[in-house]
Amino acid sequence: MNQPCVRAFLDQDSETFSYVLYDQPGGRAAVIDPVLDFNYHSGRTGTATAQRLVDFIGEQRLTLDWILETHAHADHLSAAPFIQQQLGGRIAIGEHIREVQGIFQKVFGLEKELLSDGSQFDHLFADGEQFAVGELSARVMHVPGHTPADIAYVVNERTVFVGDTLFMPDLGTARCDFPGGSAERLYQSVQRLLALPESTDIYVCHDYPPKGREHACRTTVAEQKQGNIHVRDGVGQAAFVTMRTERDATLAVPRLILPSIQVNIRAGRLPDPDEQGRRYLKVPLDSL
Repeated sequence: MNQPCVRAFLDQDSETFSYVLYDQPGGRAAVIDPVLDFNYHSGRTGTATAQRLVDFIGEQRLTLDWILETHAHADHLSAAPFIQQQLGGRIAIGEHIREVQGIFQKVFGLEKELLSDGSQFDHLFADGEQFAVGELSARVMHVPGHTPADIAYVVNERTVFVGDTLFMPDLGTARCDFPGGSAERLYQSVQRLLALPESTDIYVCHDYPPKGREHACRTTVAEQKQGNIHVRDGVGQAAFVTMRTERDATLAVPRLILPSIQVNIRAGRLPDPDEQGRRYLKVPLDSL
């Protein structure tokens, strides 16, 4: 199988990597985890970051088939609707988003305005489901733990987009202390990923590089097995769960979790405007 074409785009504010995956110039494409700009202090949104992906797709003369989310992110707002408005494509996520919607429907008091059935998305992927991006073959791997709904996209059995499940080897793994998260399930999910061929390229969603290292987004299964500080070869589930639980207890709540979750469980769509055309997000008190 051919090596997939991948172009990475870094959002410096949230340290998120978004991707354009495509089969060839002039071919078919998918966007993975696009970012909507958001100024928390002013409440203003923007599309400059997402426009970079749109421009690249135009430059490469690509037709967009999919806008793929790896999960409902807690650290940035999704730009999926903006991308779709510009280029078309179907917005998709894992089918367990229904569980995440049900959890946060209650946290934010959204029972009357949000159906927790995943209908906000154009497609819900099941574990093992296969789909195409032009000449590329992709399959879905359910990798819960960070959230109940995390999925990875395995492309041509040579490349995998893992979302927040794994970071670069010197950073380890994602936190598991959000509602519905589980360190045990994350460990098991990581083992599924590390069972892929060692030459498989892994693309991560975030990178928080230590001093002296530039941002990076690509690693391999072999590099993770040899050097991941949390789950390298020889680290068992019990040791991982203890480490992950103790570490998560020290982490601050993500800066953009309140707006991000409310928007992302709606497939990136903002709340409906009121009669004056204003949109509002909620701030639950003493809930997180």
